Amino acid sequence: MVTLGNDWDEILAEEFRKEYYKILRGFLKHEYAAETVYPSMYDIFNAFKATPYKDVKVVIIGQDPYHQPSQAHGMCFSVNKGVRLPPSLRNIYREISADLGIRMGENGYLMPWAKQGVLLLNTILTVRRGQPMSHAGYGWETFTDAVLRKLSARTEPIIFMLWGAPAGKKAALIDARKHVILRAAHPSPLSAHNGFFGCKHFSQANELLVKWGKEPINWQIL
Repeated sequence: MVTLGNDWDEILAEEFRKEYYKILRGFLKHEYAAETVYPSMYDIFNAFKATPYKDVKVVIIGQDPYHQPSQAHGMCFSVNKGVRLPPSLRNIYREISADLGIRMGENGYLMPWAKQGVLLLNTILTVRRGQPMSHAGYGWETFTDAVLRKLSARTEPIIFMLWGAPAGKKAALIDARKHVILRAAHPSPLSAHNGFFGCKHFSQANELLVKWGKEPINWQIL
């Protein structure tokens, strides 16, 4: 049984009992035994452990974990301490710096965001080494769609940052009457110049949080 150590335990208890999740768990048990899979099985749910449901202010949606050694640790776009910044994260830092006029460092460990209420949610939570999207279609999408529906059901407003086409499709799961959806191109080097750079999502998010009487996010990572 998965234990997250906060209010997600009660909110997701029913999901963990569903048949699709039992099948997914069996698949993962085999994958971790037979293949190199990222992140560590102990890190799969780190995004939920770091950011309780009641504390979520912002949701950033990624696709699947980094697929090279030492990078993934269960939070989208974030890498373990001491790991070189991946290109997409470097572009995210570039946009933050331009948007907020702050200096960003070379540390890609985004736990400080998570502790402030930024849920860093991949739509697929595991991957084989060197094989992006290798765990697509096995049940993670059903699970994370359920997570988004539960977040959408919350009374307090949340800011959802949807970057790129796959993340953009998740807008259908979010009640835009209650919550704010910010869309942009993906920060990948292939698409960042098509609308991610200049999107100003980080200043927009903080302006909204202040308007709602909440503490803004300190986006600086050094």
